[in-house]
Amino acid sequence: MRKLLLLLLLFTHCLQAQTITELQQKAEAGDAKAQNDLGLKYSQGKGVVMDQIKAVEWFKKAAEKALAEAQYNLGVMYDNGDGVFMDKKKALELWIKSANQGFALAQCNLGIMYSNGDGVLMDKTRAAEWYTKAAQQGDAKAQLNLGMMYANGDGVLTDKTKAVQWITLKQ
Repeated sequence: MRKLLLLLLLFTHCLQAQTITELQQKAEAGDAKAQNDLGLKYSQGKGVVMDQIKAVEWFKKAAEKALAEAQYNLGVMYDNGDGVFMDKKKALELWIKSANQGFALAQCNLGIMYSNGDGVLMDKTRAAEWYTKAAQQGDAKAQLNLGMMYANGDGVLTDKTKAVQWITLKQ
């Protein structure tokens, strides 16, 4: 039984290495999705040694090709200071590009930034606008935050019915 388990583990490791190699080849050939996926692997240490600087490099390449997910991921790196110096303005700039392409996670993050005045002037109305865009796509965090805004009258008119609808919405 131990030998079988060891063989299975070795086989899985070999498959993962092959997958990383194939992903690397696609990324080096200019495939934006592969570049973003490789950035994710490096940022999380999945199948490769964790390396935030390499993650940023791959996210940048994909973001330059206007891949919304990569723009979002690179924004997260700037927002947290992972592999780069923390730069809220750069995170904002990247999330706006991503959000304008309809990427819900970026829209929600913009809602958070405007709601809290994190790197931008606090603007509850803009926060509600971004939360609405993300919430309409099923982003649970945006739905909850938007519901709370309606409950408290933050950036929107108080509307208990809408508050309950957004807070209890299950998608």
